[in-house]
Amino acid sequence: QVQLVESGGGLVQPGGSLTLSCAARGITFSAVSARWFRQTPGKQRDLVATSRGGTTDYADSIKGRFAIVRDDVINTLYLQMNNLKTDDTAVYFCSTMDDAGVDYWGKGILVTVSP
Repeated sequence: QVQLVESGGGLVQPGGSLTLSCAARGITFSAVSARWFRQTPGKQRDLVATSRGGTTDYADSIKGRFAIVRDDVINTLYLQMNNLKTDDTAVYFCSTMDDAGVDYWGKGILVTVSP
């Protein structure tokens, strides 16, 4: 059974930094595509960052400010967020897809950027 558990969210001031973590069980991040999404109320869930093999990809809105990092030793995915803006306020979801094309999701974690 695949489980993804996010942690590290919370309240931060604009310009601040926060790092989200996603611990995986039942699947190995290094063998699949690992992703971070985010969602605000009433809007669709948007892809923020992807890590697959040795490559990463980012949404334009966060490029240069966020970094997706994998620790393959402890099978944990991170999203390092710097220079946070109020528009970054959202629920952030860790996600991955296995070789059969099945998506797995964490429960999500709230990040609030506010003065």
